[in-house]
Amino acid sequence: MVAPVPTDIHGETHATTEAAGHGEAASGGLPQFDTTVWAGQIVYLLVLFFVLYLLIAKVFAPRIRRVMDERETSISSAVATARLVQAEAAEQAAAAKAEVDKARADARAASVAAKARITDETARRSAEEEASVNARISEAEAAIAKTRDAAMVNVSSIGSDTVRAIVERLTGVAPTQAEADSAVAAVATNARTAGAA
Repeated sequence: MVAPVPTDIHGETHATTEAAGHGEAASGGLPQFDTTVWAGQIVYLLVLFFVLYLLIAKVFAPRIRRVMDERETSISSAVATARLVQAEAAEQAAAAKAEVDKARADARAASVAAKARITDETARRSAEEEASVNARISEAEAAIAKTRDAAMVNVSSIGSDTVRAIVERLTGVAPTQAEADSAVAAVATNARTAGAA
């Protein structure tokens, strides 16, 4: 008796499934090693490779290259601008330093000139004041000498009168004016000689 062929719900037989299962077992179980499908896989691989190559070569690589070129250009222009700004800043710093040095030199020169002018003015005023003081001292000395001479004349006459009064009181006899004057002159000469010694 012949065994019935199993059917599924739809009434299809399982004979093809069993044959496929026996084929897998015969080839080793992995479809990648089935040499009957290698030609199709190689064609599929070549098609995908060329499509990917064309996409990378014609679309992605130019875009990446353009972005990298733009970036390199932007960086180089930024570096050039930074160097230019740095050079301008260095020039401005040098100019500012030169101006500061010039201002310092001018200030020093003005200070030296002002100091010299003040010194000259002070020396001139000092000389003027010293001349004025010397003139006043000379005038005062002349006035003192005049007063002293006038006083000495009066002292001589007062001395003569005093000598006459004392001698008259002591002796009762009044000396003459000439005798009294000569006695006073002799005493004054002795006093000057003693003071000089």
